[in-house]
Amino acid sequence: DTPEVIAAVDLGSNSFHMIVGELRHGQLTIIDRLRETVRLSEGLEITGTLSEAAKQRALECLSRFGERLRNMRASNVRAAGTSTMRRARDARTFGGDAERALGHPIEIISGAEEARLIYDGVLHSMPRYPGHRLVLDIGGGSTELILGHGESTKALESLHLGCVAMTERYFSNGEITPDAFTRARVAARLELLPVKAFFREAPDLQAIGSSGTILATNTVARDIGLVDGTGLTLQAVESLIERIIDLGTVGNLKLPGLSERRAQVWPGGLAILVEVLQVLSIPRMQVSDGALREGLLYEMLGRLRHEDARERTVRAMASRYHVDERQADRVSACAHAFHQQCAGNWDLTSDLAYSMLSWAARLHEIGLDISHDGYQRHGAYIAANADMPGFPWSEQALLAFLIANQRRQLRVSSSRRLPLAWRRKGLRLSILLRLAVLINRSRSSVPLPEIRLRGSGRSVSLAFPEVWLTENPLTLADLQREQEYLQRAGFTLTVDTVRA
Repeated sequence: DTPEVIAAVDLGSNSFHMIVGELRHGQLTIIDRLRETVRLSEGLEITGTLSEAAKQRALECLSRFGERLRNMRASNVRAAGTSTMRRARDARTFGGDAERALGHPIEIISGAEEARLIYDGVLHSMPRYPGHRLVLDIGGGSTELILGHGESTKALESLHLGCVAMTERYFSNGEITPDAFTRARVAARLELLPVKAFFREAPDLQAIGSSGTILATNTVARDIGLVDGTGLTLQAVESLIERIIDLGTVGNLKLPGLSERRAQVWPGGLAILVEVLQVLSIPRMQVSDGALREGLLYEMLGRLRHEDARERTVRAMASRYHVDERQADRVSACAHAFHQQCAGNWDLTSDLAYSMLSWAARLHEIGLDISHDGYQRHGAYIAANADMPGFPWSEQALLAFLIANQRRQLRVSSSRRLPLAWRRKGLRLSILLRLAVLINRSRSSVPLPEIRLRGSGRSVSLAFPEVWLTENPLTLADLQREQEYLQRAGFTLTVDTVRA
């Protein structure tokens, strides 16, 4: 059998990573790894935008990655932007250039989603453990802390602490002084103290660290005899800090196991690491090779096996906001029937288009849990701002857009906040959802008749059995009002009848 090849790209604040896996007979084998130091967040703290030099390094790296991914299907590649792309004011403009360089879409994921994926990556790279796990990942622009048990996460935090930002702020001139370390540690401690209560020490707690700062620190500590290979300790990290203060400058950090590029951002990373160990009272931290990129890869594997985290999230949200499941099923079935009839003409044939319509239909009434008045606005706010495991920013924004535009005015202007590739499709999906919601307004369990729908350009036509439309005058009135709403949005809705 020809193996399925999947790939994940992690656009980190310090380094870009790519991992390629081969799926054969249900087993995933890693066949390639690439890593390049890009320092994407360089200068971000000062200007709030990406520097031209950082953007150039990033685009050159992504072009090289893109060469490896050129012949892969889009559904088999997942690329994620993290802290720096969340924060940079020009991230969306750069994102378009980055996607062209890579040849695949790039998702900007939330801090909570990044933390969840890191936990998943670590989980798949470590032996099974029956107790609680605390996972720490110190990146270039943020630090993620995750408490979990088995496959479930119990607490997720993404802190505005990163090794690049901390080094630029407190060690910008390359000098490593006791005063600079004190100030860096205080800054880290102030970020950690508010979340300390979520990560209380448990008797069965296993602490695990991942990514560059921790891997490099563990290697250096082991090579100079500070640890015995069973994990990092607070004492070992404190000893390393004393040593690099004695060395005096970043340029003097010639230590075994420490690359020159890692040395440039290591002081800031050490300040974060030592405070995490101290504030959370961690006696020993094991080290894992798994991180965000592995999490992305295994998430993709789950989707191929129809084990989608987004599906679990939608079910959980429907339950949390007391959605009427029978009504959600009616609207979803109707929306799917409409989609099936117009997907080809309206460029909605992708699996994601179908799924987004389905999820929006199932969650379109979550706002009712707040108030019936303007419930579409309440629902859109929830969808846009809730932590939704599995959903990157772009998909969460599209979901919120669909829920917001399910009734009343169709706000075309709000589609401009969607990724470019989804603006036209988003409007078309919203029309399908609007019509499905409208036709099921009676909340009746009586099956609907066959309704024909055709979409072409900015026109959509519906054809109902003549008798049914006569027997449902409220639906006819709603359709006539919908014609006005769609006309204001630049679309034409035609309603016809056919004799049975």
